Amino acid sequence: MRRLLCSAVVFVFAVFTVASVAQKRAITEKDLFSFKWIGDTQMSPDGSTVAYVLATVAADRSGYETRICLLDLTKQGAEPVELTSGPHDTSPRWSPDGKQLVFVRSAEKEGKPAPPQLYLQPMEKGAADTNPVRLTDLPKGVSNPSWSPDGKAIVVVSSTPKDQEEAKLEAAKKARATGDDAHVSDVRIITRNNYRLNGAGYTDASVAPQLYLVHLLKADGTQDAPWQLTGGRFGVEEYQWSPKSDWIFYTSVQEEEPYYDAEDHNTLYAIEAPTGAEHPKGLADTKFADDLKISARGIAISHDGKRIAFHAQEHPAKPVSHKQTDLWVMDLKWDGGKPSAGGEPKNLTSKLSYEMGGTVGGDNVAPRGAGRAALSWSPDDSSLTDVVAKRGSALLVTVDAASGEVGELTQEKQAVLGFTEAADGSRLVALISNPIMIGELYSITGTKAQTQLTHVNDALFSQLDLKMPEDLQVVPTSHPEDIKGETIDTFVQLPPDFQDGTKYPMILNIHGGPHSAYGWVFDHEMLWMAARGYVVVYPNPRGSTSYGENFANIIQDNYPNDDFHDLMDSVDAVEKKGWVDPEREGVTGGSGGGLMTDWTVTQTNRFKAAVAQRDIVDWAGWWYTADIGEFRQYWMKPAPFDNLQAYHDRSPLTYVNNIKTPMMFILGDADYRTPPTSGGEIFFRALKYKKIPTVMVRFPRESHELSRSGEPWHRVERLENIMNWMDKFLMNECEPQYDVAPVKDVGCKVHP
Repeated sequence: MRRLLCSAVVFVFAVFTVASVAQKRAITEKDLFSFKWIGDTQMSPDGSTVAYVLATVAADRSGYETRICLLDLTKQGAEPVELTSGPHDTSPRWSPDGKQLVFVRSAEKEGKPAPPQLYLQPMEKGAADTNPVRLTDLPKGVSNPSWSPDGKAIVVVSSTPKDQEEAKLEAAKKARATGDDAHVSDVRIITRNNYRLNGAGYTDASVAPQLYLVHLLKADGTQDAPWQLTGGRFGVEEYQWSPKSDWIFYTSVQEEEPYYDAEDHNTLYAIEAPTGAEHPKGLADTKFADDLKISARGIAISHDGKRIAFHAQEHPAKPVSHKQTDLWVMDLKWDGGKPSAGGEPKNLTSKLSYEMGGTVGGDNVAPRGAGRAALSWSPDDSSLTDVVAKRGSALLVTVDAASGEVGELTQEKQAVLGFTEAADGSRLVALISNPIMIGELYSITGTKAQTQLTHVNDALFSQLDLKMPEDLQVVPTSHPEDIKGETIDTFVQLPPDFQDGTKYPMILNIHGGPHSAYGWVFDHEMLWMAARGYVVVYPNPRGSTSYGENFANIIQDNYPNDDFHDLMDSVDAVEKKGWVDPEREGVTGGSGGGLMTDWTVTQTNRFKAAVAQRDIVDWAGWWYTADIGEFRQYWMKPAPFDNLQAYHDRSPLTYVNNIKTPMMFILGDADYRTPPTSGGEIFFRALKYKKIPTVMVRFPRESHELSRSGEPWHRVERLENIMNWMDKFLMNECEPQYDVAPVKDVGCKVHP
């Protein structure tokens, strides 16, 4: 086995700086370059070893690298070791006998990224020192590998032409070889409402994700080509093997244009797994369950094959902007070895306020190879393990498969990002973050006890002066009867050298969504703003998740409005603490928080600087241009031309003449979720016309995920620009890069 420690680089740095560890320093924006992120984590079947993805910033700081590490759980204090060297290895999956591990590797071909393919690494003693073997070479690459329970084959997902003959015809049309006019067209003919996707660019409507069965190597070293199991015009969403390896269950939306439907829904299918040496011809799908009228996500089949569990949201009698995600179970029946639905799905958690399968927002989940938490049945099938969001925390819980009773396994005031467990349930490991820790692996027992197993960021973080945020419970003043008994959960990050009695400048930081939540999870942004001498206030106003469905849904047809008043109540509460200078307050936020930043400066002039990130100022313009063009009712009636007044009343653009606040706009050129043309570009031009100080900061190649997984240098430059703008107007710092022409003798403080 390779002996390089997965944290070796950090340990070398720690030795070099050991003399200065006692003198802790404030966190900086460029510490991000040294962060390490644990991602997709998978335990070996016998519970002895954990394989996980470790993500780091590339040496040139232009992107990220991922490799797979191993942690021996049988030796107390064991250090993780490197299994693969990357630079782009993800999705580790153990064979059922633990003797082999497959993973997905994105290599380079002729200096360019090649489609990711499946590789196999032997894991028997001494075998881990051998080079991995590539198992696939599919044109569009592979994702989401899963071993059959008998260990004889692996299924992967790969994009495939919906119609092979149609694909050939389209290729022929695009390639016009006629002598001097030879030309391959790059023109796009768009026929669908959803034609591009944030982070992925323009979508290819001619392909769909399908299942392929991948064969293992034979004794003579040869291998059969992968078999395509599903096909046609509709793709596979999620899938899972049956316990006996004889069937594969999957979900699919069997509609050409599902965005016309009033609600999300899909159908469960089952396909018989092929056996024998010959490629199956014309495998037939079985509609395992008719249209469920809901969308099943995260399917998990019980060990006895008699039940299937999944996450889904009930469809309400009338449209709402948020519906709580619940845990559902449905019986399976087997007739002559063929599966069928054994009744209607049962919602186990409809009466609880947990957001099942949910989490809380932070800016430092692994930017590559994060994986996701998956539902897990107990060995005796009596319960399920799940991650849930609860009042700003993300907990690991067990759910009784019959009664729906929930038992909490982990503590509050932290966030479980993922988990994995041994096949016999004897060992449970969770990936946990909190406001002063990015994310580490912990061993979990049934008594809410947790023991830290990894320390990938300790060498760096031991040098940093980090403090947990204060938690204020603010009583709302605007329509409190709508959220009777609730308070506004308000996090306050104080400067590391905070002294009571000193009044600091303040930044109100507003989360997006709007249906998401800040919480007890690592946020580099909040810590760094505080390190720069600011009190950072980041509340969960009405509309936030993890506080129950009513609290989230109260903004229906009224967004933004009362949530703005909740934000102001939080700022007022911090002012009453005597911590901040009311004359030096700024506001920022991204996505829905960018919209709320725009709205805030049209409703009040109390803020002396604002930075709107990935924002919306014109709801109607956003409806026409965003990538999530579903014709459903969310925060307003479906179409602006049918209800223009509502769009007009809730758009910050309507109140642009109220703005007095200097504004910066942080925009991604490849952001299709909140396109700049319906957001910051509009306000930038309007504020220039009104001669209000304004600047637009554009990030090439960046999508809506700039702050979470954008290019490392861009993430740093985003933070720097936000703080420079705040410093200019709240700290009287000279920031000449934002001046149209050189300005002299203005009395601002010049950087040393």
